[in-house]
Amino acid sequence: MALEFELIKESKDSKARLGKIKTPHGEIETPIFMPVGTQATVKTMTPEELEGLGSQIILSNTYHLHLRPGEDLIEEAGGLHKFMNWDKPILTDSGGFQVFSLGDMRTIKEEGVEFRSHIDGSKQFISPEKAVEIQTSLGSDIMMCFDECTPYPADYEYSKKSMERTTRWAQRCKEHHKNTEEQALFGIVQGGMYKDLREQSAKDLIEMNFPGYAIGGLSVGEPLDLMCEVLDYTTPLLPKDKPRYLMGVGTPDYLFEAVIRGIDMADCVLPTRIARNGTAMTSKGRVVVRNAKFKRDFTPLDHDCDCYTCQNYSRAYIRHLFNVNEILGARLVTIHNLRFLIRLMENIRKSIKDDCLLEYKDQFYKEYGYK
Repeated sequence: MALEFELIKESKDSKARLGKIKTPHGEIETPIFMPVGTQATVKTMTPEELEGLGSQIILSNTYHLHLRPGEDLIEEAGGLHKFMNWDKPILTDSGGFQVFSLGDMRTIKEEGVEFRSHIDGSKQFISPEKAVEIQTSLGSDIMMCFDECTPYPADYEYSKKSMERTTRWAQRCKEHHKNTEEQALFGIVQGGMYKDLREQSAKDLIEMNFPGYAIGGLSVGEPLDLMCEVLDYTTPLLPKDKPRYLMGVGTPDYLFEAVIRGIDMADCVLPTRIARNGTAMTSKGRVVVRNAKFKRDFTPLDHDCDCYTCQNYSRAYIRHLFNVNEILGARLVTIHNLRFLIRLMENIRKSIKDDCLLEYKDQFYKEYGYK
């Protein structure tokens, strides 16, 4: 088996759960936040630094790696783990979301998606079968079915057709997936913001018996309370004995709300993206460290943080780095933001173990400035 999931504990005061995912490249404690390494690198970070932050698994991007450098080259290098010198688990997304975000540059058909490369405008085509082949060559531990990510807002008819196509594509992915002993393939539940469509999608995918399930089409512009509503009725439909992955969430409130509703895995580019703009996530809320008011602030980004950045550098110094366009600024804030979210999930796991998750959430929200 490419993947085994052990459910260790269910929370007494919510639907949160503690678990362990076993893969060919190691174990993952859940709930987990996965840093995103789109181009076979988490931007500005070495694998050794990621490991030092407590990263247990990272995510890479099928669409981008297919375009550059190409899955054939990565396979020739010995697979993605060897290519990027990361010996822990890797999850690859299917490319569905990236293709969806191309807008007018793509055409969705039953066979797959025709699109123009965002790099050079060349014509490209990804089908469910092709997505599986690319990910097989990459050698990720967890690969995702090719899906159509329903936009928000979308009317019922569009959402229904989109969901049904995703289900047919999932079946094609499963039939094409041969490397089942080394790579686990997850199905993706779609259906927009419609309860009956989400129920139908989950039912159809569960019948296909995937080793794990993702919930897609959320965190695409809908308000938080609507995302929570969809999770409230979707997550309980998924098997208890398999991992549940909410795609594309990475702010503390979204992570808390997802975990409380039974989600085990989440990912987002947010911590690294805002770091490059000089924004730090701290226990007291976001700090835009490039702002002038931090010019003579010789305190760390976050007094409560144990990361390398906070132990060694001041806000004033980091602001100076951004002010003179030094790359180290982006690196230091990236280190901090990733450690902040990884540590948040460590604390969430501990609070589930100690039966005090909701108390921890209330305390965190109060400090962070959430209402």
